[in-house]
Amino acid sequence: MHVLDSSAFIDEYTTDDRIATIPMVREELEDEAGYRFDALEGSGMRIHIPDPETVDRIERAARDTGDAETLSQTDVRLLATAFELDATLVTDDYAMQNVAEKLDVGIDVIAQDGIDERRDWKFQCQGCGRVFEENHDRCEICGSGLERKRP
Repeated sequence: MHVLDSSAFIDEYTTDDRIATIPMVREELEDEAGYRFDALEGSGMRIHIPDPETVDRIERAARDTGDAETLSQTDVRLLATAFELDATLVTDDYAMQNVAEKLDVGIDVIAQDGIDERRDWKFQCQGCGRVFEENHDRCEICGSGLERKRP
């Protein structure tokens, strides 16, 4: 089974495998991509709503990798759906690919190259330069803002 992100509908992704997605994806689509969603839903595409516990697990994994601030609610729920259905996630989103890699969720990319390696991002203070493992609103030392830093 393949779980489709909005980019799959926009880029006219096709597969002979069964497909699924979440209702929030439809809200992101306009024009032809929205019509494709509707047509696939009418022809048997599974619409799945993930369990809240699974969503929490995905959010924890995203915090661990440093991608939590980058992922939307839709992204998190798509990851949760792929995780629950033991499916391949179809997306070009690098942050989603990074979290999926941590969770051993399969990825199929559409128009972009996939990620080469999973990254656990660090966060660096813009004032004093201290590096943190997790993102905070402000630096615990000097109070300046943090920026995501490539490990």
